[in-house]
Amino acid sequence: MTGVPIHTTREAFMIVITAPTGNIGRPLLAQLLESAPAAGEELRVIARDPARLPDAARGRVEVITGSHADAKVLDRAFEGADAVFWLVPPDASRPPHDGYSGFTRPAVQALAAHGVGHVVGVSALGRGTPVADSAGLVTASLVMDDLIASSGVAYRALANPSFFENLLEEADSIRDKGVFTDVVDADRKAPLVAVADIAAVAAGLLLDRSWTGTDSVPVLGPQDLSPNDLARIMTEQLGRPIRYERQPLDELHTTLVGYGLDEEFVQGVVDMKRAKDQGLDAGVARTPDTASPTTFEQWCAQTLAPAVRS
Repeated sequence: MTGVPIHTTREAFMIVITAPTGNIGRPLLAQLLESAPAAGEELRVIARDPARLPDAARGRVEVITGSHADAKVLDRAFEGADAVFWLVPPDASRPPHDGYSGFTRPAVQALAAHGVGHVVGVSALGRGTPVADSAGLVTASLVMDDLIASSGVAYRALANPSFFENLLEEADSIRDKGVFTDVVDADRKAPLVAVADIAAVAAGLLLDRSWTGTDSVPVLGPQDLSPNDLARIMTEQLGRPIRYERQPLDELHTTLVGYGLDEEFVQGVVDMKRAKDQGLDAGVARTPDTASPTTFEQWCAQTLAPAVRS
């Protein structure tokens, strides 16, 4: 969605941003700080630690301090709100259903209580695929989408594949060993996306609220890539050999349990990874509307290379 809405009945409208210092919320906030004022939109954020907000936001956004899992915080934040950006942070201490729907249930009540009209949420690809009901964390996120839609708001679920940024967790291994790992087949091509592109789509939807009803909005990146493709591109961009190693699912499970994570959460991660290797992210065709612009080559040069070389 593009364009700037024309407001005629109020001097200003209010957009609420959850998780404004996270991987998606941070670039979203930056984009809205640039474009929201001209569109007659005010910004409000919910932040556990306001000190982590960027300097550019200080004095320009209303800050509600606390967690967006807290019903009292949400009651204050959603009062007078016209649109909400909703992102559930991953919580490895809770089972997936509780981590998504349990976390979101107070928000659904607050959305209805305050008559919020539009919500843009971060979700995942996979709805309608044969593995959608057995995809762990993704299945839980799809159930969360249905819960939000049941509140009566106009809702757009950003249906995302895996992020380029997940590779930042492997920066040490890439630097020290020239290796990154995952559990999918080395030649399985799938969409991948930069978080900045997700933020851009979210910003457009939040500013142009001419849409109604409930739908998903896939954000697929510019091309499908396999782990072997990623290794080749990283080799070119980093100027050194990088290779992919496939990790067995049972080894991933053992490793995550060893970190002390909730066992149901761990199983949710494993089931999600298994579903991705079975085509979870392949259910939507890439079109000009579902593609996003940042290439993996660009992301490597701008983001991965500095992290690996630091």
